[in-house]
Amino acid sequence: MILYTCRNKDKVTGGALPCTDTKCESSICPTCGGRAEAASEVYWCGKCQIPLYEKQCSLCGGHGTRLTTDIRPVFPEERLLIEIISGKPYAYVKDSVWNGSGNRYYVNGKKIPFSIQKLSQLDSHAIRRQYEGLKDKNTYEYFEVYRERFVEANSLRYKRITEEAGSYIREKTHGTEVMDMFISFSGGKDSTVTSDLVVRACGNPEIMHIFGDTTLEFPYTYEYVARFRKAHTKTPFVAARNKDKDFEELCRLIGPPSRVMRWCCTVFKTGSIQKKIKALFREKSQILTFYGIRRSESASRNKYQRETNSPKITKQRIVSPIIDWMDFDIWLYLFTTGIDFNEAYRLGYTRVGCWCCPNNSRWSEFLSSVHMPKQSEWFYKLLVEFAESIGKEDAKNYVEQGGWKARQGGNGISYAQKSAVSFQPCAVAENTFYYELQRPISEELYELFRPFGFLDFHMGNARLGEVYVLGRQGETLLRLQGRIGSRELKITILDIRLAGAKDLKTAEERVKCQITKYQMCLGCLACESVCRYNALTVDEKKTGGARYQISEEKCLRCGECVNHFEAGCYMRKVLTVKRA
Repeated sequence: MILYTCRNKDKVTGGALPCTDTKCESSICPTCGGRAEAASEVYWCGKCQIPLYEKQCSLCGGHGTRLTTDIRPVFPEERLLIEIISGKPYAYVKDSVWNGSGNRYYVNGKKIPFSIQKLSQLDSHAIRRQYEGLKDKNTYEYFEVYRERFVEANSLRYKRITEEAGSYIREKTHGTEVMDMFISFSGGKDSTVTSDLVVRACGNPEIMHIFGDTTLEFPYTYEYVARFRKAHTKTPFVAARNKDKDFEELCRLIGPPSRVMRWCCTVFKTGSIQKKIKALFREKSQILTFYGIRRSESASRNKYQRETNSPKITKQRIVSPIIDWMDFDIWLYLFTTGIDFNEAYRLGYTRVGCWCCPNNSRWSEFLSSVHMPKQSEWFYKLLVEFAESIGKEDAKNYVEQGGWKARQGGNGISYAQKSAVSFQPCAVAENTFYYELQRPISEELYELFRPFGFLDFHMGNARLGEVYVLGRQGETLLRLQGRIGSRELKITILDIRLAGAKDLKTAEERVKCQITKYQMCLGCLACESVCRYNALTVDEKKTGGARYQISEEKCLRCGECVNHFEAGCYMRKVLTVKRA
């Protein structure tokens, strides 16, 4: 019986009715009436010693037994490490070794005992020395036999998923010029497969590839990207990289990223990629983007759609051809086509984003301690120093137990104090507030008030540093008063309709949002990526501060950049401090 997973109920049901479209593996949930998706089932052929998508093996004709819901190959490099950890080097060298859902290892279809939880008790230095001494005698001889069987036995599955993906890609690219599309390329297996599928389906290698270089990629990723570029000389390949920010400096300034505060993604990936896209496709009326996102990667991605419009760039259409593929399918494609891929997967990494990501698993961290000892030791030292700086009594235990990954807010971090906006109402002037800034007033402060209206530097008293903000009809909305170089700012709200505000309190909060930006801006580019009209640019600086500019002509005064983030600033959100 085929099982279906209901998206709305997050549970598996066997009572759903299959869709009549043979190409559609979905059904209707009998409980809620919502769309349900086929839950994967992987079978094991005991005779051929390989995983199967269909229950009957096309090689031997036998019937497989249910093994798991998804599976990936264990390459000889990872197999050897598993054997060393288990105290049995080369024990499985002739066997068919795979890793199934739940990070369970299977040898010839049988689960073997292996505890990820006990990895912290192991001496990674000793294991690395043993691995280095044994790896030269390691072999791919038997692995290749099982790989070939896997490809042949699942050829029908390969044909089905590639034909469907190819048809989908051709449908979505119909009528679109090659110069109006690009492939988001991370150097991981999913974007590798997506790239190959799109180029094959379109029959054109000249589709732009944009590589989001976070500066924290695995060394194996940089090696693979170099090989990819060399092998695809006709493919335009552009790297998006934030050259003005240093990860270590930011970690010391605002603390390392955590699972709930992954500021690294915004600073080193999202912002720079969006900036690159805007620069490359500035004059385009429609941009078609291919992503290698898959729903099975995480719970958050399970809700993603196969086609969406970008919430960040106007007229950007995003399509994800392999969104419903399993790991099984990805490796079936890679093995069948024989295309090159990131070497990190051979070592046992299941994902190859940033090597120091707080979302990395214990297994991934252990692999890095074995294969990337210098980087791992550097990051461990950085984490311990941070823990000590915020007053953790047992800093090493805090780091080793993963406390840094669960960190929230900016408590203990001095830079977080910039998030405070000190003010008091004026006793004699209505709707007037005095602000004590933590950063001297400069011309950059005025730029932050352009989203409210049009700046007029001539109406006010220049000696007092008065600047007015006017509405479209010339009505006065705000009056700013503060001399350049001073930290005292006086603001009078003359019209409460600021950035969509409907009352004085909300209008005053909108003003505080912009002051917070002024005090905290690190040039993270989060604001720039929010603007859908390319009106906002941020010139980053290596250590704190940024030049914030808003185009008078392009800005539509929609107010989205004002209150998009909590208190107006992404860094304010990251460094939220609990106050008494």
